[in-house]
Amino acid sequence: MLKDFKDFIMRGNVLDLAVAVIIAGAFGSIVSSFTKDILMPPIGLALGDMDFTQLKYVLKEATVAADGTVIKPEIAMAYGMFIKYIIDFLIIAFVLFLIVKAYAKSQERKKKEEAAAPPAGPTDTELLTEIRDLLKK
Repeated sequence: MLKDFKDFIMRGNVLDLAVAVIIAGAFGSIVSSFTKDILMPPIGLALGDMDFTQLKYVLKEATVAADGTVIKPEIAMAYGMFIKYIIDFLIIAFVLFLIVKAYAKSQERKKKEEAAAPPAGPTDTELLTEIRDLLKK
């Protein structure tokens, strides 16, 4: 069973998948940082100096003691974070679209080059048969 597991793990497509997952995780972090640190501040500034990640709809206010400590935290729907994640998703989806489109174009180009290749000459067997027939004459 251990040998079967090792064979499964060492398959090319499983290793490719593992690499893709690791790269996707790193890329996701980059996109999240891009959205949070570069894209959202100017959008928030344009919309009146607001932080999108702090946008929320409070369902129930927090219960606060007389000394200012929070007894029960507020219950809120953080739709600002939802907007941020939608933007993250759209950026990742667009980049993946560009990658898939570039890959498809390279495969198309490769097929055209293969189709444009000159036809292969006669095989060794065909040449030997032709020589044999010429020697018979």
